[in-house]
Amino acid sequence: MSNVETEPQETVCPTTPPADHVEILEPRDVPLGGPRAMTVRRTLPQRQRSLIGAWCFADYYGPDDVAGSGGMDVPPHPHTGLQTVSWLFTGEIEHRDSLGSHAIIRPGAVNLMTGGLGIAHSEVSTPGTTVLHGAQLWVALPDADRNAPKAFQHHEPAPTRLDGATLSVFLGSLAGQTSPVETFTPLLGAEITLDVGATVELGLDAAYEHGVLADSAGLTVNGTDTPRSAMAYLPTATATLTLTNSTDGPARALILGGPPFEEEIVMWWNFVGRSHEDIVAAREEWMAHSARFGEVEGYAGEVQHLPAPVLPAVRIRPRANAPRSTRDT
Repeated sequence: MSNVETEPQETVCPTTPPADHVEILEPRDVPLGGPRAMTVRRTLPQRQRSLIGAWCFADYYGPDDVAGSGGMDVPPHPHTGLQTVSWLFTGEIEHRDSLGSHAIIRPGAVNLMTGGLGIAHSEVSTPGTTVLHGAQLWVALPDADRNAPKAFQHHEPAPTRLDGATLSVFLGSLAGQTSPVETFTPLLGAEITLDVGATVELGLDAAYEHGVLADSAGLTVNGTDTPRSAMAYLPTATATLTLTNSTDGPARALILGGPPFEEEIVMWWNFVGRSHEDIVAAREEWMAHSARFGEVEGYAGEVQHLPAPVLPAVRIRPRANAPRSTRDT
């Protein structure tokens, strides 16, 4: 998914709280453009926190009535220095990219696209989709791999029953499940659905920091109420995740995690780099239709090349979480 804001925000992150502290990241509403814009709720990045592990972007959307909003229709747009992770709860999205990939994203299947040096793609909800509901996530690539070649991976994890919940791990490992999807840093991505009134405890990798994105009301994360569409942040040294569903229906959440990403990144629009100059160069090449990004074939919309926003009049600042020495004091 593209970040279609006309004035993308910059953020500077504070320090990480001590272990066992749950920090609630409240979402902000962002329209995806057009007169009937579909609104997404963004928890990463923000001033309170910019990264969780290498996860640097999290948009949650729906349940969205496609008849009223028009659904998703994002024209061909670029990415650099990141991987996109698409996960749906309801509906379908047609993906096309400049690698030549053409895939239908469906609930329960993960699609991961690597846009290291540069890639372009489009995303359109299918004609048969009446309700669209899911999450679009980005992962920052480490400096050694940020110019990795274009790639696309698809995986359908087999759900596993736990005592009181159903778990699907689409990246990394959790509760005995391991995903084969390749990433450039250790990551965790999983969907969990709790039974009515259930409490579930999961062992976590204490070297990771984690985020729990609530798709349901009535969810508590390690004893802290987490409103629907908000994300509960758990710092490193948190060894157990306790989820409780206090509602009279199932409760669902996404669990994200990874070791703290120690590198500073510069992130603006759909580009992740290491300097202001990286962003300027990527924007100029995209606007010039450079071969760096390639062309997306088969997109039926009128706009075949989404224009980049105007760059800010100041240098784009790097963003990172606090150095480890600060976090551990």
